[in-house]
Amino acid sequence: MTRFIHDKFAKDYLSELLSPIGAVNPGREVSSEVRQIDVYFTPTTATPEYITKLGILGKMATTSALFEPFRNPVTVTEIRGCLSKLLDVQGSIERQSKRDNSFYRELPKLWMLTPTASEALLNGFGAILDEKNWCSGIYFLGEYLRAAIVVIHQLPELPETLWLRILGKGRVQERAIASLSTLAVNDPLRINTLELVYQLQSNLRVNREQKLESEDEELIMAIAPLFQEQLAAAEQKGIEQGLLQGVQQGIEQGIEQGRIEGQRSILENFLRVRFGQLNDLILRAFVAPISTLPAVEFTMLLVQLSALSTDENSIHQARRLLAENALRMRFGQLDERVMNLIPNLLALSPDQLVILLSQLPELSANELLERLDGSLG
Repeated sequence: MTRFIHDKFAKDYLSELLSPIGAVNPGREVSSEVRQIDVYFTPTTATPEYITKLGILGKMATTSALFEPFRNPVTVTEIRGCLSKLLDVQGSIERQSKRDNSFYRELPKLWMLTPTASEALLNGFGAILDEKNWCSGIYFLGEYLRAAIVVIHQLPELPETLWLRILGKGRVQERAIASLSTLAVNDPLRINTLELVYQLQSNLRVNREQKLESEDEELIMAIAPLFQEQLAAAEQKGIEQGLLQGVQQGIEQGIEQGRIEGQRSILENFLRVRFGQLNDLILRAFVAPISTLPAVEFTMLLVQLSALSTDENSIHQARRLLAENALRMRFGQLDERVMNLIPNLLALSPDQLVILLSQLPELSANELLERLDGSLG
């Protein structure tokens, strides 16, 4: 079911946005019964500018918190389950404090994120607005419970609510994702969110053999233009640089250089966010040549990389994908001989790899084969 794809996206998304300002523990188990909190957050780093940029989500993250996002409207049973987990956590903290004879500053809050909620459900839990301190759409339960129901589709369309509205559904989510285009192309929050959004798109495409909801089909269509917009912005930067040179050649060079630099920045940030180790020199060696790929091929490569997980085997697959694309840029369709020697290519030292890639445009297929065939001898 695509619901699980969206659930994973929500957990990864909240973890990514909150990790710069605290410890994030997705899937934390509670009690002897096997139950998990979707995202358990503990603030550790006071970064006022970043918290402000997250808007309402940042305000929620000023204290320890449990985040429970729901793809479909939350039910009475699901709210009871969330409250049960909250009480388990709060009770555990209080018991630990007594054993250690220590003092805890405050108990964590529970934020239940749902696209919609009926008036009957909200009234049944005595949930009320606090518009003096919070925006509309956020309903608080009793003071001592420290819990709230966030009805995402009731949130006002403001920059402060953007990062919550991305977890909405249908048109609300589509409009929120489209709003990312208002952020600077090099904005880390935009880049990191787009990486997760592209992965969501890729996962939905893989599951197209199952019948998708119409809103998921529309979401795929809404996501697609964002990457092209990012490349177009890089090209525009190139145009501006070219105009400053005042000659047509400068304009053309500026456009191309802007596109390549834009793709290079995207790829570096993508690899850093996805695999967390740009210090891997083998991966870094491919950044420069891969950045010159045509926009369509570059987009497809990002989609393929997004489908990988982050374990060691996936990092190896990422290296192979980068190697294959670098070779295709030079030789087009790769024959079996070249494909079989890709492990030899990846076995080169980083220095040897950088040198070989720089010489690749001048090498014939036979010369490359000769180099790689003898590289491990």
